[in-house]
Amino acid sequence: MAYHFLFAAPYGAEAGTEFLHRLLPLLDMFFMISGFFITTRYGGELRDVADYRGFLRRRIARLYPLHVIVTLFFVAVALLAMIAGADNYPWRQELEAMPLHLLAIHALGTTDHLALNFVSWSVSAEIFCYAAFPLIIVAMRWKGLPGLGLLTLGWIAALEMASQWGVFPSGHWTTADTMGAYRAFADFCIGACIAGVVARRALDIRSHLPGLALLAGALAAMIWQLPTYLVLALLAFSLSATALAETARPNSTAALRFAMPVTRVSFGIYLWHPVMEFLFLTVIWTRWLEPAGIVDFYVFWLLPMAATLAVAMLSDRYLEKRFGALIAGPRPRPACEARLASA
Repeated sequence: MAYHFLFAAPYGAEAGTEFLHRLLPLLDMFFMISGFFITTRYGGELRDVADYRGFLRRRIARLYPLHVIVTLFFVAVALLAMIAGADNYPWRQELEAMPLHLLAIHALGTTDHLALNFVSWSVSAEIFCYAAFPLIIVAMRWKGLPGLGLLTLGWIAALEMASQWGVFPSGHWTTADTMGAYRAFADFCIGACIAGVVARRALDIRSHLPGLALLAGALAAMIWQLPTYLVLALLAFSLSATALAETARPNSTAALRFAMPVTRVSFGIYLWHPVMEFLFLTVIWTRWLEPAGIVDFYVFWLLPMAATLAVAMLSDRYLEKRFGALIAGPRPRPACEARLASA
């Protein structure tokens, strides 16, 4: 959010965006965490097509409603720009990308630019990871953790070959966005490997200090622009150590519970902040406040940040769950409850 908001800053933006740009591999950590949780939660449950269909439906129900809501907001903006004859807004490109966004396939290489809800390439990438999750299930049931490792290495090797052939517009798979689905699945597979490591408990880590130290090392490697593979390795080791510590001592992070109202809506913060950026920075700041010079940018930008948090929490409570329930349908009853009902 801060990275994107800084592009509207009248001073200090170049240094700030250049610094924050170095931290973009944290997006890879998001997909690793997702791969870890999905494999831990569903790795032993998907046994046939019906299980997979229910899994995919529930996961899409979690991501798709907010993605569509935000996408339609920017479709409305593009339509207004077209009607007004605006030549400083790429409304034609935006509207041409609408079907790809609504189908959530805009991170599969179907477009060569980010448009409309530009951060939602990661939503498209995450849905692709869910769709490809059976590959992880097959590898896991074939050879366990070694099978997951072979799948991960094979996928990364294929991405390296594609990078050498110039397939990715950004130059390398580790920086892909319009083709970010393939990058995301590599991270997702790493997360699945972490789930396998934690399940085996090969190391008895009970303190969070190793995980925090490794995370600090990963951040330092990003800031110093060390090789990306080193950054990814440090992130994976950090998550592994953290997961081992938390599963050994589940109450060890209880002190962080107070932050849950905000941290649990991080997905909403991620998707809503471009809307706030448009309303508060592109419109209010650029058109009125900056020319008037009545407030400093770094004071004003606290307002769209606070608005993003508030809207994300309201959206989670009143929009996402209700629309998601329509897609997900009735939740399956636990087996014990079903047996009790039949008895």
